[in-house]
Amino acid sequence: MTKGTSSTLQHDVLAELEWDPSVDATKIGVTATDGVITLTGHVNTYPDKWAAERIAKRVHGVKAVANDVEVKLASGGMRDDTEIAKAVVDALSWNVAVPADKVKVTVTKGWVTLTGNLDWHYQKSAAEEGIRYLKGVRGVSNDIYVAPRVAAADVKQKIEAALKRSAEVDSKKVTVEASDSRVTLRGNVRSWAEHDDAVNAAWAAPGVRQVVDELRIHA
Repeated sequence: MTKGTSSTLQHDVLAELEWDPSVDATKIGVTATDGVITLTGHVNTYPDKWAAERIAKRVHGVKAVANDVEVKLASGGMRDDTEIAKAVVDALSWNVAVPADKVKVTVTKGWVTLTGNLDWHYQKSAAEEGIRYLKGVRGVSNDIYVAPRVAAADVKQKIEAALKRSAEVDSKKVTVEASDSRVTLRGNVRSWAEHDDAVNAAWAAPGVRQVVDELRIHA
């Protein structure tokens, strides 16, 4: 990617951030090199940091995002770790997608770490999504373990079938390899939307604990 193209991509990402009302783009810096976007600066909440990354990824030409944005909570958003831990436990207990008493919570200086064992990746994702917007949270490490439940051959077959059903994914350009609970995706996709659909299809298979994403975005 040429210098001029990188400059155009940087401009496009900045414009997308400024257009989206969910983040304050004046506090976020953007650089672009060979399709890789680096976000810097600071935001007032963890959801703002997450949203900035999501917004950048939807811009045409973006291949990867390095999110170096810092979360600097405003004075009204501060909570001590005990308060945050209680709020996280309460949120998980109200979340019907997360089995009761299966997730353990640790909070250190506003950073939440989730551990435990679950049967499905959607449960792991639901646990994180359910606490992302809690007041005082600076970040989340999702270390929940998804236990393998089916044979690798079955996992591969189920994922390939899901890709063929997807209206967004060209399944002929994506290869699937499965070993135990680990799935590797290779091939070319046309956009981040197609990339995410392929990765989500892999995670949706029963017993998948790790998805190695080697997909390349070729606009």
